[in-house]
Amino acid sequence: MKIEFLEETGSTNEYIKRYLNSGENRIVVAKKQTGGKGTKGRSFLSGEGGVYLSALTFYRDFSAKDAFLIMAHAAVAVCKTAEAFGLSPQIKWANDVYLSGKKLAGILVENALDGGRVKSSVIGIGLNVCNDLGELSQIAVSLSEVAGKKIPCEKARDVLIQNLQREDSFDDYLERVHFLGREITVLQNGETYRARATKISSDGRLEIERQGKRILLSAAEISLKI
Repeated sequence: MKIEFLEETGSTNEYIKRYLNSGENRIVVAKKQTGGKGTKGRSFLSGEGGVYLSALTFYRDFSAKDAFLIMAHAAVAVCKTAEAFGLSPQIKWANDVYLSGKKLAGILVENALDGGRVKSSVIGIGLNVCNDLGELSQIAVSLSEVAGKKIPCEKARDVLIQNLQREDSFDDYLERVHFLGREITVLQNGETYRARATKISSDGRLEIERQGKRILLSAAEISLKI
């Protein structure tokens, strides 16, 4: 797999798309982004000291119904990277990685579909390592902050790249999800309610119980706070 290192770019996800017709797997890493993208069109703070990476992967026979496994793999790779430094991250559905109750990384997956198959995927990851989070420090955290010492950005980058290239299972994802069986707050279609999280299926849907009824969520915001 080719790995390309950049000093700065607008967005690694946008940059790597120039290779969508190459048919060759590739990773692009930037020290800084000026136009980092998060989910739902949100901007992503991308100052120096973080790892900003996009991985382009092509598939021969990957069913679209299994597309969630790509997202799950990205979250597991981030978790394993934090674990390599002795830390204990957790995954909040669907792919948010938290450390000490705060968000550690942003993950954005963009899949290209061809019929019922995933033709290619771009996994974008922004991992806080030793970057200054400023006002976001109330909700976000870095590896170095929790470790209590400065973790070299290059070292975290190399570990993350290694983990992205390793295989893992859906069980690896579930092992790092710690809220199942607990009461959560769900925000869906403008409605907020309490429910109990029961399971996550391999297609990424979250099963909850509300007032004795079983409900499957494909998209919703959840909070572990009461």
